[in-house]
Amino acid sequence: MSMRRQVISLYRKMLRESGKLGPYNFRMYAIRKIRDTFRTNRTIDFEEISRQLQLAEHNLEIIRRQAIIGHLYNVDKLVIEQSKKSA
Repeated sequence: MSMRRQVISLYRKMLRESGKLGPYNFRMYAIRKIRDTFRTNRTIDFEEISRQLQLAEHNLEIIRRQAIIGHLYNVDKLVIEQSKKSA
């Protein structure tokens, strides 16, 4: 797999897993942080890409664990998360 495809695949996995986080604030923070970090690291050199990919893989595992833990405790959704009902 090419380096570009690997990075894009990891980016999508991280966003998907972050969407599974329970609390709205954590979920939105994680999504913003992932987007900003990938955007910032867009112009790094090849060696740095490998190091950043390893760090991102580690962070993906952390996000997965937090999503699992977050679902163990049921919390009511915030008003901002409530879907609009059709009248």
